This record gives sequence, C-alpha cells and structure tokens, in this order.
Amino acid sequence: MDSHKPAPLMNPYLAGVLLGLVLVAAIFISGRGLGASGALKNVVVATVETVSPEHVEHVPAYSNYVASHPGSIFSSWLFFEVIGIMFGALLSAVIARRAHLSLEKGIGVKNRTRVIAAIIGGAFFGFGAQLGRGCTSGAALSGMAVLSFGGILTMMAIFASAYAFAWFFRGLWRRS
Repeated sequence: MDSHKPAPLMNPYLAGVLLGLVLVAAIFISGRGLGASGALKNVVVATVETVSPEHVEHVPAYSNYVASHPGSIFSSWLFFEVIGIMFGALLSAVIARRAHLSLEKGIGVKNRTRVIAAIIGGAFFGFGAQLGRGCTSGAALSGMAVLSFGGILTMMAIFASAYAFAWFFRGLWRRS
C-alpha cells in the first residue's frame, strides 16, 4: 500500500455498532449517556464565573447551573470526554493518513462565504442544543438509547430540519 494514500474509511455499519457499544458502556459506567454541549457549557460558565462572579450570582441561568454543578470544569467527565474526542479524532486521522486542514466548499463559493456560513450554522446549532436541552449526542443519541420520547423527537427534528435546510444551502458544498 502506498504510504501517502489514505486508508479506507471504516464500514459505516461497523462504526454504528461500535458507537452503540460506546454509548451502552457510558450509560453502564457513568449512569448517563454521551453529550458534548454540556462540556462547552461547563467551560463558558467557569469562564464567566472567573471573570465576573457577581454576574453569575445575579443571572439565574448561571447561578442555577453553578448550584447544580459544584466543582471546577475539571471535575466534570464531560470536559474530558470532549478532550478525548478531539485527541482521538486527531489520532485516528493521523493513523489513517487523513490528517490535513482543508476547507470543503462548492465550486464558486468563496472561502469567506463558506467560513461565515459554517460559523452561523454552528451558532444556530449550539443555540438549538440549549433549547433542546442537549446536542445530537446528548439529547438525540443518548435519549433514543433509553427510549426517551424527547430523544426520538429531537432526532426526527434534526434530520427533518437538516433535509429541509440542505436544499437551500446545498451550493455551499456541492462540487459539481
């Protein structure tokens, strides 16, 4: 095999089974499922608490969160989950010879347009994760794993909105 050629991608069915096993293990070991948005929320609240503790005391969203999540962000396993995901993804990309920075975009789409669209889309997704009380991994994937009706509705809404919005924004990534 050519040392510069990327390794083939993992079979998606095998990847799905492995993800399911990781989710079952997380629920068995920690008593709760996976979720990434909680880690970011921990970091944001800890940052605001460090910079302006009086603001945290006067804003119920912050003060309630601090009261229900005592300790530093380093005492939250969610923080370490996200760090592990980032390093695991990097390690996987290096092993598969797929580690490179690139900006995927459609023909004729300027880099600036693609970056702005990605930032706006990510911000909307993050805002939606807060409204939905969790991201796709927390609310949808983990919710569905325990047969939560809210988790099932969340997953349905994510896919329905993704298909609906994809039609409008397909030019940002279509190559032909």
